[in-house]
Amino acid sequence: MIRGWYIGSSGMNAQQNRLDAIANNLANADTTGYKRDIAVSKSFPELLMRRMNDDGVYETPFGSADVAPIVGKIGLGVETNELYTDFEQGSFKQTSTNTDVALSGEGFFAVQTPSGERYTRNGNFLIGKEGILETKEGYPVLGENGYIRVEDDRFTINPDGMVYSSDNMELIDRLKVVRFDNERYLQKMGSSLYQSTDISGNAYIAEGKERPSFLQGYTETSNVNVVNEMVSMIEVNRAYEANQKTIQAEDTMMSTLWGKVVLSR
Repeated sequence: MIRGWYIGSSGMNAQQNRLDAIANNLANADTTGYKRDIAVSKSFPELLMRRMNDDGVYETPFGSADVAPIVGKIGLGVETNELYTDFEQGSFKQTSTNTDVALSGEGFFAVQTPSGERYTRNGNFLIGKEGILETKEGYPVLGENGYIRVEDDRFTINPDGMVYSSDNMELIDRLKVVRFDNERYLQKMGSSLYQSTDISGNAYIAEGKERPSFLQGYTETSNVNVVNEMVSMIEVNRAYEANQKTIQAEDTMMSTLWGKVVLSR
């Protein structure tokens, strides 16, 4: 019976982690370039159960057999295995603002932060005081030759990410877009930024077919489906309540057992 308490509590903890991920997704449903988190659970190793009173081996016409037949398996609970990011493409929102850029395909913009180079899908940019293309947080957007400096917001970005000046269509730079060997294992840093990890591998510049298309005057919305997240939230609440009732039932049985033991004395 005590095992039932631990199994129920492990299920409640796993559902709490799922609920935290869903709540974070709903809170960022309107965040540009946000990618939803998914909590993945795994079960503890199962316990193989046999009858205890029929120990030994008996002879049959075809050889020997185990006297203690398998009753079945019993689960020992569940735990959260990982929380990973789904990088599915979001839809595009037209803003008609030249400083806004969306990526159609896989890849990340590179930006310079005080902690080093970081990566984002949020192309909601603006022009800073020094004429540098920046994120909303003030981090410079990187081109392949460094910071991207523009005179005004009338510059042009072609589908390959080449930035041209508004006056004489002079090439300024090409937006630096990077890819990773295992993008699923990038680490979220807040403010729509990501950091590479040992598992994701180092960033490399996307070229050829790996390079996404650039849409100037658009932003990428989050890939959060509010209806699906609300349905998942209902499922989590039901699963949490089921585990809660399991613990209550185990507690009732244990109280009954203790009461009978005390009375038998």
